[in-house]
Amino acid sequence: MRRIVRRHLGKVVAGTAIAVTGTAVMVGITLPGSVSAEESGGRGGVVAARQDGGQGQQAVAPGVVEQAPAEGAKGTGGDPLTDDEIKRVETIALTRQQFTAGEDVEGRKGLQRLSVDVAEPDPDQLDDPHAPRRADVTFYDYKDDSVISKTVNLDTGKVERTGTQHGVQPPLGPEENAEAARLLIADPLGAGLRADYKDATGKDLTSPDQLTLTSIGYRAVPGAQPSVLDQCGRHRCVRLFPKIPNGAWIDSRSFVVDLSVRKVGRLA
Repeated sequence: MRRIVRRHLGKVVAGTAIAVTGTAVMVGITLPGSVSAEESGGRGGVVAARQDGGQGQQAVAPGVVEQAPAEGAKGTGGDPLTDDEIKRVETIALTRQQFTAGEDVEGRKGLQRLSVDVAEPDPDQLDDPHAPRRADVTFYDYKDDSVISKTVNLDTGKVERTGTQHGVQPPLGPEENAEAARLLIADPLGAGLRADYKDATGKDLTSPDQLTLTSIGYRAVPGAQPSVLDQCGRHRCVRLFPKIPNGAWIDSRSFVVDLSVRKVGRLA
C-alpha cells in the first residue's frame, strides 16, 4: 500500500488531486468526490473577479447569501423531518430498556442511529392530504449485532411497526466511519496510512477529523480473509476509502475494520 499510494501522493505535492487507481473497479462502486481539487472548490475552483484598470470591464460584486428561514418544529406531508422531529422520533422509538441494554459504536449505552427519514404513506393514504406524518428510523445495536427498525407516527406519538434482524448490514453512518478510521489510525496496520498522510501533508495523522471518509460494508468470503475477519457480515465490518480534504485518496482497501470487536484485519 505504501509504495502505490506514495506514487499517487507525489502528484498531490505537485498540486493535483487524483483518486486511487483501480479502487472503483475492485469494489464495484464509484468513489464519491473523485473530481479534482479544482472541480470541488480547491485551487482554481473559485474564479475571482478582477478589475482591469479602466479597460471597460467591471468587477463582479461578491455574492450575498441570505440566511435560511427558521425551521419549524413540525413539517407537513412529505417534507423532510425537522430537527425537532428527528429528536422526537428517537425519543419515541427507544424504550428505556433498549437504551440501557443496547450499545453504540463507541461502546456506550444506547443504540447507534443509522438513519431517520420520512416514511412512505400507506397505499390507501396516498391521496389523503390528512394522512398521518410518519418516520422510519433504523438503529444498530452493537451489543448483539442487530438491526432495529421502527416506524413512528408523529401525529399520535406511537410506534406503529418494529422489526429486528441479524446478518443485515445497512450502509454505515458518519459516526461509524469515524470510529473505524480512529481504530485503523491507532492500529499497527495503519502505519502505511499514517505515513502516506504525512508524505502528502507534512503533518501527523492522529484523528479521523483530518480525513474525508467514505466506506462500504464487508462480508466474509471463505478463505479470502484472516480469521480475525471471519465473522464479518454477522459483525459490523467496514472497508474505508479515506481522502485527504482537497487532495488524493489514500489506498486502504486491503484493510477491514470489525467494529463489533474493534479489531483491524488485512485481506490477503
